[in-house]
Amino acid sequence: MTYATDRLFEEIAYVGYHLHWSFEEILDLEHPVRRRFVDEIAGINRRLTGEE
Repeated sequence: MTYATDRLFEEIAYVGYHLHWSFEEILDLEHPVRRRFVDEIAGINRRLTGEE
């Protein structure tokens, strides 16, 4: 696996874990949209844990 493939699977796992979306639903997202979801989820998690 390449770095890009590893990163893709990390993003899919992260979004899927938090939003309970299927692999196919997440994979269908354009990369910038998927990254936005990753960033938004991370921001929510930071706020909830008081890290911001």
